[in-house]
Amino acid sequence: MPLTHKKIGVLMGGDSAESEVSIKTGTAILNALTRNHYKAVPIQMGRSICRLLEEESIEIVFNGLHGKFGEDGCIQGLLETLKIPYTGSGVLASALGMDKAASRKIFMQHSLPVPGFYLLRKDQKGDFSTQAVPFGLPWVVKPGQEGSSVGISIVETSDLLKSAVEEAFRYGEVILVEPYISGREVQVGILEDRALGIIEIKTKRKFYDYTAKYVPGMSEHLFPAPLPSDLYQKIMEMGLAGHRALNCRGYSRVDFLLDQNNQPYLLEVNTLPGMTETSLLPEIARGVGIPFDRLVERILSCAIKEK
Repeated sequence: MPLTHKKIGVLMGGDSAESEVSIKTGTAILNALTRNHYKAVPIQMGRSICRLLEEESIEIVFNGLHGKFGEDGCIQGLLETLKIPYTGSGVLASALGMDKAASRKIFMQHSLPVPGFYLLRKDQKGDFSTQAVPFGLPWVVKPGQEGSSVGISIVETSDLLKSAVEEAFRYGEVILVEPYISGREVQVGILEDRALGIIEIKTKRKFYDYTAKYVPGMSEHLFPAPLPSDLYQKIMEMGLAGHRALNCRGYSRVDFLLDQNNQPYLLEVNTLPGMTETSLLPEIARGVGIPFDRLVERILSCAIKEK
């Protein structure tokens, strides 16, 4: 049966810190599918998700969720149990992609360079001191399991550490402290187990935070990233290696930092990258001749191929 004849549920919303971004992603996906005559309906993530999927007779789920419960393996496990095909990575890859410390340990096992990091759990917070961190200031403090740069702070002096730690712990039980790397931010788009290209982010902020991502005029995107050809190819290969190391499927976006010597460091693999028409993966795809609607269709097709 052609996919245009199947009932597609576009998951969006939820109550994670990234629900607003998810609604934008889900709406853009829904509009693209509708324009191309797919039988697609919005499905709001919540406690009644199983009932909604059954009432709407959903045959395929296009996962437009971000953050906890949507990007971390939870909804993937539920859909596996219900035997409903879905877009994006499976349970384990999703869980690993959401867990920054776990994924970095895997990247290290695959000889992929990552920034150093110090892991702090909430129950250890009372005993934490700056002397415990094995590298010097400045630091980046971030939640261990969030995306969209939620809860991230740059700590330039030790007196700012307490507030940064408190902010990061608002979003989970584990946080990462890592050295601040001043340099360039580049991201690799992956589709169907192939690296599409690299985009560079130039921001007016100290790093590509939530404001830089979602407030118009706060960042500039350069595609293809203006890098030497050998470095461009190296980062493309590293991005695909990171995607494969977590056993991701369908699509992803792999984020890197380049230091002042152009040494790339793999930060994370986003297993459900933003999918508005102005998001980075669609921008990369558009740059290599894949319009947004076609990108959505190809991602949808992967949900069937993988089953």
